[in-house]
Amino acid sequence: MRAIAIPPAEALNSAVRPEPVEGPCPWNKEQRPPQPEWLGTVQRLPMDDARNDSARPAPAEKHLAWSKLQQTPPEQARIVQSILLGLALCLFGLALCFVSPSANAERIKDIASIAGVRDNQLAGYGLVVGLDGSGDQTTQTPFTVQSIINMLGNLGVSLPPGTNLQLKNVAAVMVTADLPAYARPGQRIDVTVSSIGNAKSLKGGTLVMTPLKGMDGQVYAIAQGNMSIGGAGAQAAGGASQTINHLLAGRIPSGATVERAVPAALGEGRSIIIELRETDFGAARRVADAINQAIPGVAQALDGRSIQVEAPVEASARVGFLGQLENIEVGLMPSVARVIVNSRTGSVVMNQSVTLRNCAVAHGNLTVTIETRNDVSQPQPGTFGSTVASRTGLVNIDQEGGAIMELRGGAKLADVVKALNALGAKPMDLVSILQAMKAAGALRAELEII
Repeated sequence: MRAIAIPPAEALNSAVRPEPVEGPCPWNKEQRPPQPEWLGTVQRLPMDDARNDSARPAPAEKHLAWSKLQQTPPEQARIVQSILLGLALCLFGLALCFVSPSANAERIKDIASIAGVRDNQLAGYGLVVGLDGSGDQTTQTPFTVQSIINMLGNLGVSLPPGTNLQLKNVAAVMVTADLPAYARPGQRIDVTVSSIGNAKSLKGGTLVMTPLKGMDGQVYAIAQGNMSIGGAGAQAAGGASQTINHLLAGRIPSGATVERAVPAALGEGRSIIIELRETDFGAARRVADAINQAIPGVAQALDGRSIQVEAPVEASARVGFLGQLENIEVGLMPSVARVIVNSRTGSVVMNQSVTLRNCAVAHGNLTVTIETRNDVSQPQPGTFGSTVASRTGLVNIDQEGGAIMELRGGAKLADVVKALNALGAKPMDLVSILQAMKAAGALRAELEII
């Protein structure tokens, strides 16, 4: 083995770093740049040459590739840009698949409320005037006439004793409203107006000034204004009528003015209570953990519905603290599996936590037909009988044969819906089927009938 003579550092730097080349590289793969003399003393192995030539492109090739890229036609450049844009969109889609759990979380204000911060119900009795002959019939609703007489008396109009009023454009109504927390005098709230007499329609009527009282008998708001009815109706001279939606109840947006504020203290002492809208021990623990993560050491869960939080005593600081508290996001567990059935309309609503176990169901439709037939019995010729009319009632019960169908269990809401649709039952029949499945233990959910 021969000794290698290493030149000084200055000679090494000058030999390794060639002068910059302007424009395309003047050499190609066969013609390489000159090497310093001292590199000739190094013994090179054939395998090194092969590996360097195949795996490591020469500097000339890099310069040629860059020059070709600079000379790429506009069409190819656009293709390259499209490919890069597609890769960027793919990476963005993958990022959305791995988003943090906070993206599916709920804010505290959406699942809980602050103890003491609540609405108050108001109610009042009033009159709606200006109806087009669709008001109360005064002979059947004497309180409407009495209300008119009292109202006119308060306005300075006195009627002779024994006056019999026949009014068709006035209706007695009940006015209700919700007084929000911290509502101040002068603010406007919505009211709902409902008929309590035998009026046919309140459409086009105007509510006369009506005081709205609370449970303590104090007047907190005054309502008045034109009603908004979401229905329509018409009646013909022969008695035929057609009605769309409901005509005996309506709303007056911003129809009441607050006259008295309800005193409400925003918590007492150094702590407030956060109340969940539904009792859930897991949710209470998660809410307390989320609050402590945002504001360390201020929250503790008292039970499955209440969380105690330490808050500043000063009013302005407490309001800012609660504003920050309400916007904290909480990752909740899936809600309780529940199926809601409306027995009057046959509507069935279920949440995504409902599951089914394997079961077998046999369902057959039962049809009851009742028919009344009029018959005429005539006497035989030459007899002294008389013609008699009679009515015959026929009752027929048909029951379709229902084969036993197997319903496979499903852990997703789509599987549950698919299994129930396979029965082909009507909504009213589905109510009975769900009750039977719940009794058999196949329906893994709470069944609530409203």
